[in-house]
Amino acid sequence: MKYTFTEKKDTRSGFGVGLAELADKNPNVVALCADLIGSLKMEKFIEKAPERFFQTGIAEANMMGMAAGLTIGGKIPFAGTFAAFATGRVYDQIRQSIAYSGKNVKIAASHAGVTLGEDGATHQILEDIGLMKMLPGMVVINPCDYNQTKAATLAAAEYEGPVYLRFGRPVVPVFIPEDMPFEIGKGILLQEGTDVTIVATGHLVWESLLAAEELAKEGISCEVINIHTIKPLDEEIILKSVKKTGCIVTAEEHNILGGLGESVAGMLARKHPTRQEFVAVNDTFGESGTPTELMKKYKIDADAVAEAVKRVMKR
Repeated sequence: MKYTFTEKKDTRSGFGVGLAELADKNPNVVALCADLIGSLKMEKFIEKAPERFFQTGIAEANMMGMAAGLTIGGKIPFAGTFAAFATGRVYDQIRQSIAYSGKNVKIAASHAGVTLGEDGATHQILEDIGLMKMLPGMVVINPCDYNQTKAATLAAAEYEGPVYLRFGRPVVPVFIPEDMPFEIGKGILLQEGTDVTIVATGHLVWESLLAAEELAKEGISCEVINIHTIKPLDEEIILKSVKKTGCIVTAEEHNILGGLGESVAGMLARKHPTRQEFVAVNDTFGESGTPTELMKKYKIDADAVAEAVKRVMKR
Protein backbone atom coordinates (compact mmCIF):
# COMPACT_ATOMS: atom_id res chain seq x y z
CA MET A 1 0.00 0.00 0.00
CA LYS A 2 1.34 3.41 -0.98
CA TYR A 3 0.04 5.15 2.14
CA THR A 4 1.40 4.21 5.55
CA PHE A 5 1.38 5.89 8.95
CA THR A 6 3.78 6.31 11.85
CA GLU A 7 1.39 7.87 14.36
CA LYS A 8 -2.25 8.33 15.22
CA LYS A 9 -3.93 11.63 16.05
CA ASP A 10 -7.48 12.87 16.40
CA THR A 11 -8.82 15.00 13.57
CA ARG A 12 -10.11 17.61 16.03
CA SER A 13 -6.48 18.34 16.92
CA GLY A 14 -5.83 19.02 13.24
CA PHE A 15 -8.57 21.63 13.44
CA GLY A 16 -7.05 23.13 16.58
CA VAL A 17 -3.62 23.47 14.98
CA GLY A 18 -5.10 24.96 11.82
CA LEU A 19 -7.14 27.46 13.82
CA ALA A 20 -4.07 28.47 15.85
CA GLU A 21 -2.17 29.06 12.62
CA LEU A 22 -5.00 31.27 11.41
CA ALA A 23 -4.66 33.36 14.57
CA ASP A 24 -1.28 34.46 13.20
CA LYS A 25 -2.08 34.50 9.49
CA ASN A 26 -5.44 36.23 9.33
CA PRO A 27 -6.46 38.99 11.78
CA ASN A 28 -10.09 38.72 10.63
CA VAL A 29 -10.46 35.14 11.87
CA VAL A 30 -12.39 34.93 15.14
CA ALA A 31 -13.48 31.88 17.12
CA LEU A 32 -16.63 31.11 19.09
CA CYS A 33 -17.26 28.09 21.28
CA ALA A 34 -20.25 26.71 23.16
CA ASP A 35 -18.47 25.73 26.39
CA LEU A 36 -16.27 23.06 24.75
CA ILE A 37 -12.88 24.74 24.39
CA GLY A 38 -10.88 21.62 25.28
CA SER A 39 -12.97 19.31 23.13
CA LEU A 40 -12.55 21.61 20.11
CA LYS A 41 -8.82 22.15 20.81
CA MET A 42 -9.18 25.93 20.76
CA GLU A 43 -6.70 26.62 23.57
CA LYS A 44 -3.82 27.68 21.29
CA PHE A 45 -6.01 30.10 19.37
CA ILE A 46 -7.12 31.67 22.65
CA GLU A 47 -3.50 31.97 23.83
CA LYS A 48 -2.55 33.76 20.62
CA ALA A 49 -5.64 35.91 20.14
CA PRO A 50 -7.73 36.12 23.33
CA GLU A 51 -9.46 39.29 22.12
CA ARG A 52 -10.76 37.37 19.09
CA PHE A 53 -12.37 34.55 21.05
CA PHE A 54 -15.97 34.48 22.29
CA GLN A 55 -17.20 31.97 24.86
CA THR A 56 -20.96 31.73 24.33
CA GLY A 57 -21.68 29.05 26.90
CA ILE A 58 -24.19 26.28 26.24
CA ALA A 59 -26.20 28.52 23.94
CA GLU A 60 -25.53 27.19 20.45
CA ALA A 61 -28.36 29.08 18.77
CA ASN A 62 -27.00 32.35 20.12
CA MET A 63 -23.53 31.37 18.96
CA MET A 64 -24.70 30.90 15.37
CA GLY A 65 -26.49 34.24 15.44
CA MET A 66 -23.40 35.96 16.84
CA ALA A 67 -21.24 34.32 14.17
CA ALA A 68 -23.55 35.54 11.41
CA GLY A 69 -23.45 39.05 12.85
CA LEU A 70 -19.67 39.09 13.07
CA THR A 71 -19.40 38.51 9.32
CA ILE A 72 -21.14 41.82 8.68
CA GLY A 73 -18.08 43.54 10.15
CA GLY A 74 -15.74 41.59 7.89
CA LYS A 75 -14.80 38.90 10.42
CA ILE A 76 -14.39 35.21 9.54
CA PRO A 77 -15.96 33.33 12.45
CA PHE A 78 -15.30 29.67 13.28
CA ALA A 79 -18.19 28.53 15.49
CA GLY A 80 -17.29 25.31 17.30
CA THR A 81 -19.22 22.66 19.19
CA PHE A 82 -20.13 18.97 18.93
CA ALA A 83 -21.60 18.04 15.53
CA ALA A 84 -24.86 16.97 17.17
CA PHE A 85 -25.31 20.46 18.60
CA ALA A 86 -23.81 22.27 15.60
CA THR A 87 -26.54 20.98 13.28
CA GLY A 88 -29.67 19.42 14.77
CA ARG A 89 -29.94 21.78 17.73
CA VAL A 90 -29.50 24.96 15.68
CA TYR A 91 -30.78 24.09 12.22
CA ASP A 92 -33.17 27.03 12.10
CA GLN A 93 -30.46 29.55 12.95
CA ILE A 94 -28.09 28.04 10.37
CA ARG A 95 -30.75 27.98 7.68
CA GLN A 96 -32.05 31.51 8.22
CA SER A 97 -29.12 33.52 9.55
CA ILE A 98 -26.20 31.78 7.79
CA ALA A 99 -27.22 29.81 4.67
CA TYR A 100 -30.15 31.90 3.44
CA SER A 101 -28.20 35.06 4.19
CA GLY A 102 -25.02 33.73 2.59
CA LYS A 103 -22.91 34.62 5.61
CA ASN A 104 -19.21 33.74 5.71
CA VAL A 105 -19.50 31.48 8.78
CA LYS A 106 -17.42 28.35 9.30
CA ILE A 107 -19.27 25.76 11.40
CA ALA A 108 -16.64 23.65 13.17
CA ALA A 109 -18.35 20.38 14.10
CA SER A 110 -16.41 17.93 16.25
CA HIS A 111 -17.27 14.49 17.67
CA ALA A 112 -19.25 13.41 14.59
CA GLY A 113 -20.43 9.87 13.89
CA VAL A 114 -20.39 6.68 15.96
CA THR A 115 -16.64 6.98 16.59
CA LEU A 116 -17.52 9.51 19.28
CA GLY A 117 -17.82 6.24 21.19
CA GLU A 118 -18.90 5.97 24.78
CA ASP A 119 -21.07 9.13 24.82
CA GLY A 120 -23.75 7.15 23.01
CA ALA A 121 -26.55 7.75 20.54
CA THR A 122 -27.65 11.20 21.71
CA HIS A 123 -24.26 12.64 20.78
CA GLN A 124 -23.37 10.37 17.83
CA ILE A 125 -25.04 12.34 15.07
CA LEU A 126 -25.28 10.43 11.80
CA GLU A 127 -27.58 12.83 9.97
CA ASP A 128 -25.45 15.97 9.90
CA ILE A 129 -24.04 15.65 6.38
CA GLY A 130 -27.55 15.26 5.02
CA LEU A 131 -28.84 18.22 7.00
CA MET A 132 -26.02 20.48 5.86
CA LYS A 133 -25.75 19.44 2.22
CA MET A 134 -29.43 20.23 1.67
CA LEU A 135 -28.89 23.89 2.53
CA PRO A 136 -28.35 25.96 -0.61
CA GLY A 137 -24.86 27.43 -0.77
CA MET A 138 -23.46 25.37 2.13
CA VAL A 139 -20.09 23.71 1.52
CA VAL A 140 -19.70 20.38 3.37
CA ILE A 141 -16.19 19.12 4.18
CA ASN A 142 -15.32 15.83 5.92
CA PRO A 143 -11.52 15.34 6.06
CA CYS A 144 -9.91 11.98 6.71
CA ASP A 145 -6.99 12.57 9.10
CA TYR A 146 -5.10 15.12 11.19
CA ASN A 147 -3.10 16.64 8.33
CA GLN A 148 -6.08 16.94 6.04
CA THR A 149 -8.23 18.49 8.76
CA LYS A 150 -5.59 21.16 9.35
CA ALA A 151 -5.43 21.85 5.61
CA ALA A 152 -9.22 21.95 5.38
CA THR A 153 -9.40 24.49 8.21
CA LEU A 154 -6.99 26.79 6.40
CA ALA A 155 -8.88 26.35 3.13
CA ALA A 156 -12.22 27.09 4.79
CA ALA A 157 -10.89 30.44 6.01
CA GLU A 158 -9.93 31.38 2.46
CA TYR A 159 -13.31 30.38 1.02
CA GLU A 160 -15.97 33.08 0.85
CA GLY A 161 -19.27 31.63 2.07
CA PRO A 162 -20.73 29.24 4.64
CA VAL A 163 -18.79 26.04 5.35
CA TYR A 164 -19.63 22.98 7.44
CA LEU A 165 -16.38 21.34 8.61
CA ARG A 166 -16.86 17.90 10.18
CA PHE A 167 -14.23 16.07 12.27
CA GLY A 168 -13.95 13.63 15.16
CA ARG A 169 -12.61 12.60 18.54
CA PRO A 170 -10.84 9.22 18.08
CA VAL A 171 -7.17 8.93 17.25
CA VAL A 172 -6.80 7.62 13.69
CA PRO A 173 -3.81 7.03 11.40
CA VAL A 174 -2.13 10.13 9.97
CA PHE A 175 -1.38 9.12 6.38
CA ILE A 176 -2.07 12.12 4.15
CA PRO A 177 1.20 13.97 3.44
CA GLU A 178 1.42 17.26 5.29
CA ASP A 179 2.12 19.12 2.04
CA MET A 180 -0.71 17.55 0.01
CA PRO A 181 -2.80 20.40 -1.45
CA PHE A 182 -6.38 20.76 -0.21
CA GLU A 183 -8.80 22.12 -2.78
CA ILE A 184 -12.44 22.47 -1.83
CA GLY A 185 -14.60 20.45 -4.21
CA LYS A 186 -11.74 18.38 -5.65
CA GLY A 187 -11.38 14.72 -4.66
CA ILE A 188 -8.01 12.99 -4.38
CA LEU A 189 -7.08 9.81 -6.23
CA LEU A 190 -5.18 7.86 -3.59
CA GLN A 191 -4.75 4.57 -5.43
CA GLU A 192 -5.32 3.55 -9.03
CA GLY A 193 -7.19 0.35 -9.86
CA THR A 194 -9.12 -1.38 -12.63
CA ASP A 195 -11.83 -3.60 -11.10
CA VAL A 196 -13.82 -1.39 -8.73
CA THR A 197 -13.99 2.21 -7.55
CA ILE A 198 -14.10 2.91 -3.81
CA VAL A 199 -15.18 6.45 -2.96
CA ALA A 200 -14.73 7.20 0.74
CA THR A 201 -14.88 10.13 3.12
CA GLY A 202 -13.68 10.88 6.65
CA HIS A 203 -12.59 7.96 8.80
CA LEU A 204 -13.63 5.50 6.09
CA VAL A 205 -10.81 6.60 3.78
CA TRP A 206 -8.17 4.74 5.78
CA GLU A 207 -10.49 1.75 6.19
CA SER A 208 -10.95 1.70 2.41
CA LEU A 209 -7.20 1.68 1.84
CA LEU A 210 -6.90 -1.27 4.23
CA ALA A 211 -9.67 -3.07 2.39
CA ALA A 212 -8.01 -2.42 -0.96
CA GLU A 213 -4.75 -3.85 0.35
CA GLU A 214 -6.45 -7.07 1.44
CA LEU A 215 -8.46 -7.36 -1.76
CA ALA A 216 -5.27 -6.99 -3.82
CA LYS A 217 -4.11 -10.29 -2.28
CA GLU A 218 -7.17 -11.89 -3.92
CA GLY A 219 -6.40 -10.31 -7.27
CA ILE A 220 -8.99 -7.52 -7.00
CA SER A 221 -7.69 -4.14 -8.14
CA CYS A 222 -9.36 -1.24 -6.30
CA GLU A 223 -9.26 2.42 -7.23
CA VAL A 224 -9.56 4.48 -4.03
CA ILE A 225 -10.75 8.09 -4.08
CA ASN A 226 -10.86 10.42 -1.09
CA ILE A 227 -13.94 12.64 -1.35
CA HIS A 228 -13.20 15.11 1.44
CA THR A 229 -15.76 17.58 0.09
CA ILE A 230 -19.28 16.14 0.00
CA LYS A 231 -20.64 19.37 -1.45
CA PRO A 232 -19.71 20.51 -4.01
CA LEU A 233 -19.12 16.94 -5.17
CA ASP A 234 -16.22 16.25 -7.51
CA GLU A 235 -18.25 14.57 -10.22
CA GLU A 236 -15.41 14.50 -12.73
CA ILE A 237 -13.06 12.31 -10.69
CA ILE A 238 -15.83 9.82 -9.89
CA LEU A 239 -17.16 9.61 -13.46
CA LYS A 240 -13.68 9.10 -14.88
CA SER A 241 -13.09 6.23 -12.47
CA VAL A 242 -16.40 4.37 -12.89
CA LYS A 243 -16.17 4.56 -16.67
CA LYS A 244 -13.01 2.48 -16.24
CA THR A 245 -14.07 0.09 -13.46
CA GLY A 246 -17.80 -0.27 -14.13
CA CYS A 247 -18.82 -0.43 -10.45
CA ILE A 248 -18.51 1.59 -7.26
CA VAL A 249 -18.60 1.32 -3.47
CA THR A 250 -19.23 4.42 -1.34
CA ALA A 251 -18.04 4.40 2.27
CA GLU A 252 -18.89 6.83 5.05
CA GLU A 253 -19.48 7.18 8.79
CA HIS A 254 -23.00 8.50 8.35
CA ASN A 255 -26.55 7.31 7.87
CA ILE A 256 -27.04 5.54 4.54
CA LEU A 257 -29.78 8.13 3.94
CA GLY A 258 -28.63 11.60 2.96
CA GLY A 259 -24.87 11.16 2.94
CA LEU A 260 -22.07 10.76 0.42
CA GLY A 261 -23.54 7.57 -1.03
CA GLU A 262 -26.81 9.21 -1.97
CA SER A 263 -25.01 12.19 -3.53
CA VAL A 264 -22.91 9.83 -5.65
CA ALA A 265 -25.91 7.66 -6.58
CA GLY A 266 -27.95 10.67 -7.66
CA MET A 267 -25.13 12.01 -9.80
CA LEU A 268 -24.49 8.62 -11.43
CA ALA A 269 -28.19 8.08 -12.09
CA ARG A 270 -28.24 11.33 -14.05
CA LYS A 271 -24.93 11.01 -15.85
CA HIS A 272 -23.65 7.42 -15.95
CA PRO A 273 -25.77 4.67 -14.31
CA THR A 274 -23.39 2.36 -12.44
CA ARG A 275 -23.65 -0.62 -10.09
CA GLN A 276 -23.21 0.67 -6.54
CA GLU A 277 -22.96 -0.69 -3.01
CA PHE A 278 -23.15 1.45 0.13
CA VAL A 279 -21.05 1.21 3.29
CA ALA A 280 -22.86 3.34 5.86
CA VAL A 281 -24.93 3.05 9.03
CA ASN A 282 -28.20 1.43 7.99
CA ASP A 283 -30.83 3.96 9.14
CA THR A 284 -30.38 3.50 12.86
CA PHE A 285 -29.08 5.39 15.88
CA GLY A 286 -25.78 4.47 17.49
CA GLU A 287 -25.02 3.28 21.02
CA SER A 288 -22.30 3.41 23.62
CA GLY A 289 -19.08 1.52 22.90
CA THR A 290 -15.52 1.95 21.70
CA PRO A 291 -15.02 3.38 18.21
CA THR A 292 -13.60 0.08 16.92
CA GLU A 293 -16.47 -1.95 18.36
CA LEU A 294 -19.06 0.38 16.91
CA MET A 295 -17.50 0.53 13.46
CA LYS A 296 -17.50 -3.25 13.36
CA LYS A 297 -21.08 -3.61 14.64
CA TYR A 298 -22.49 -1.03 12.24
CA LYS A 299 -20.45 -2.43 9.35
CA ILE A 300 -18.42 0.65 8.52
CA ASP A 301 -14.89 -0.75 8.75
CA ALA A 302 -12.36 -2.27 6.34
CA ASP A 303 -14.08 -5.67 6.43
CA ALA A 304 -17.39 -4.08 5.48
CA VAL A 305 -15.78 -2.24 2.58
CA ALA A 306 -14.19 -5.47 1.31
CA GLU A 307 -17.53 -7.30 1.53
CA ALA A 308 -19.26 -4.49 -0.39
CA VAL A 309 -16.62 -4.68 -3.12
CA LYS A 310 -17.25 -8.40 -3.58
CA ARG A 311 -21.02 -7.85 -3.67
CA VAL A 312 -20.90 -5.12 -6.28
CA MET A 313 -18.54 -7.12 -8.48
CA LYS A 314 -20.94 -10.09 -8.47
CA ARG A 315 -23.93 -8.03 -9.55
